[in-house]
Amino acid sequence: MQQINYDELIPNNVNLSGDRRLQRALEKWHPGYIDWWMSMGPDGFQASQVYLRTAVSVDPKGWANFGFVKMPDYRWGIFLAPAEEGRTVGFGRHKGEPAWQEVPGEYRAPLRRLISIQGDTEPASVEQQRHLGKTAPSLYDMRNLFQVNVEEGRHLWAMVYLLHAYFGRDGREEAEALLQRRSGDEDKPRVLGAFNEDTPHWLAFFMFTFFTDRDGKFQLESLAQSGFDPLSRTCRFMLTEEAHHMFVGESGVMRVVQRTVDAMNEAGITDPHDVNRIREMGVIDLPTIQKYMNFHFSVSADLFGSEMSTNAANAYTMGLKGRYKEEKIDDDHQLHDSVYPVLKLVDGEFRWVEEPALNALNARLRDDYVKDCAAGVKRWNKVIEKAGIEFTLEIPHIAFNRQMGQFSDVHATPKGDILDDAAWEQRKDEWLPSSDDETYVHSLMKAVTEPGEYAGWIAAPKVAIDSKPGDFEFVRIAS
Repeated sequence: MQQINYDELIPNNVNLSGDRRLQRALEKWHPGYIDWWMSMGPDGFQASQVYLRTAVSVDPKGWANFGFVKMPDYRWGIFLAPAEEGRTVGFGRHKGEPAWQEVPGEYRAPLRRLISIQGDTEPASVEQQRHLGKTAPSLYDMRNLFQVNVEEGRHLWAMVYLLHAYFGRDGREEAEALLQRRSGDEDKPRVLGAFNEDTPHWLAFFMFTFFTDRDGKFQLESLAQSGFDPLSRTCRFMLTEEAHHMFVGESGVMRVVQRTVDAMNEAGITDPHDVNRIREMGVIDLPTIQKYMNFHFSVSADLFGSEMSTNAANAYTMGLKGRYKEEKIDDDHQLHDSVYPVLKLVDGEFRWVEEPALNALNARLRDDYVKDCAAGVKRWNKVIEKAGIEFTLEIPHIAFNRQMGQFSDVHATPKGDILDDAAWEQRKDEWLPSSDDETYVHSLMKAVTEPGEYAGWIAAPKVAIDSKPGDFEFVRIAS
């Protein structure tokens, strides 16, 4: 079991005290991080006591130790999964060679960019969610939000450690830049589009943690395959925490759905499209939930970039970034002559086209992501089916509402029908949240801060965090 050293300013299991230069560099970066956290972290709750989990070791039993802590006092740090003795590069031109403990000189720039882009997503989501605590539907949900936030902050630390430890001055400058950019800022926006979108309310937060954090899972899984061993070990531990973020999203949407179908049954409403009557009960109708699914799925799909990508092919060939669960794929792991089916628009119709697998890595990773999303949506639909309501939530067609990749110039319905510009403008509110939808959802966002109580638009969880009783005070709000 790899214990984490909590005697130092920066908790770690990488023997930071053995490298005084690196330790001083990170300690110099630390005040800027705290300034960022206080100005851009959860607004209005920095003095509150939150029931958070903190890692004390990186084995399965050591990363979930619970206790009350003020978020500015949370012990962020640098935690790497245990090293695998004899680990080799699993793919690309270096397949079978010993994994690198130092950055190969010829791959320095692309590897630094991969780490910087991943690092940029972590503070961005904290910035997007900083006001949500003020409208939390329960103390349980508030606590989950703050747990996600502090872990995103720690994931930033993980990437910054790699930049400082292995990339010299360039890495230090990148680390500083991560604290300078801001989500949605016109002059210094975050790198990826989805992380400049608003997360204005809790339905958006649950969708974000289900869809966008799931993209994070797939990106981290791919980076965990890296031949650069420190990056692999960092991402393997981050995946443990990322799973909780997706749980927050999946269970959050499921509880919204549960409350809606319960309210419908209580009122004797059988038509899920009877939106006005359903909204009169103060719950979120299923068609509106579908609209938010459509939006967040399409924005998250953009994070995979272009379906055909020379950059992705190069990163794979170099051994920097692999495929999802690379070790379980039965091929040569070099892809010299392999092909992969990619959905394309050909002569006005969607068709599967065989493309070189090496160039279609983004398309493959996105396809794996879509399958994973579908499994979660299937669980939401079981709640609707069990309630006896005839309605099915569906992931939209991959060409719907895209801003990146080969479908960025296409207007497609969630079913995959092609529209011209005029028809899209006329009908897009059928499939994406309208201003009226936003106004209604915002009207429900009232804080509930009594222990054990929940807003009327969301069901209570079946089991609370750390098996605590239903009336546990997960956040002790400072007066």
